[in-house]
Amino acid sequence: MSDTTTNSGLPRIAWIGLGIMGSPMSENLVKAGYDVTGYTLEPEKLDRLAAAGGTPARSVAEAVRDADVVITMVPASPQVEAVCYGPDGILENARSGALLIDMSSITPQTSVDLARAAAGRGIRVLDAPVSGGEAGAVEAVLSIMVGGEQSDFDAARPVFDVLGRTVVRCGPHGAGQTVKAANQLIVAVNLQACAEAVVFLERSGVDLSAALDVLNGGLAGSTVLTRKKDNFLNRDFAPGFRIDLHHKDMGIVTDAARGVGAALPVGAVVSQLIASLRAQGDGGLDHSALLRSVERLSGTRL
Repeated sequence: MSDTTTNSGLPRIAWIGLGIMGSPMSENLVKAGYDVTGYTLEPEKLDRLAAAGGTPARSVAEAVRDADVVITMVPASPQVEAVCYGPDGILENARSGALLIDMSSITPQTSVDLARAAAGRGIRVLDAPVSGGEAGAVEAVLSIMVGGEQSDFDAARPVFDVLGRTVVRCGPHGAGQTVKAANQLIVAVNLQACAEAVVFLERSGVDLSAALDVLNGGLAGSTVLTRKKDNFLNRDFAPGFRIDLHHKDMGIVTDAARGVGAALPVGAVVSQLIASLRAQGDGGLDHSALLRSVERLSGTRL
């Protein structure tokens, strides 16, 4: 992409945000031979990147200064704006001609506004949120939904192919975020249905493991059930994707749907159940903890 590429011919990458998803994703790029410089707010995550062969940076500005590709993976729109704008942000410190790929899940409008602001600095932008959770990030089998120019998508494709299995350009800036919002709607409703089935099956005295196996082999089967079956069976709600973040995403989809005049009756109910989980202190748990909400409603003392 430029004369700052590594000896391998691969573009230099700056990675901002080394959380549950960002750490394994950045490490997969290191394994693929990319020169990755990372920055995050948690020092132990910088140590993890260094141990994997990446280069920790002391600031966003330092991380992005020599990068051909800058990738952000942070929790929500305010964090994207915090790392992109201002004197210490990406737009002020990245080189003209760099490609900024935001893989966070944020509002479509935030992505559109960022692309417009970046264009004035000579920086190209793609919104590229992902689905697949922590396991998908570790295994590099994420689904990546992309918004932006076709030429920028084509340039970024080798990077995407290291991180995911299903990579699709969905349209112009913001389109990736719109599709991600729909993804989160489907996942939330699916999780809720699975949780209700689990409680129903257990109350009926059925072998839960056997029941989930046979259900997952038929029309009721889903990636959600495959990924979260053990969470339900073991009541293991260690976060692969936190309730707090799914709450944020349900706010995005319900707000965007209101803007285009789309009714989401079931989505609205599940959104409120997720909000209820947060209010009861479960926001830091995995979103499969929707099971706890159904158990409470069914009279189980947790």
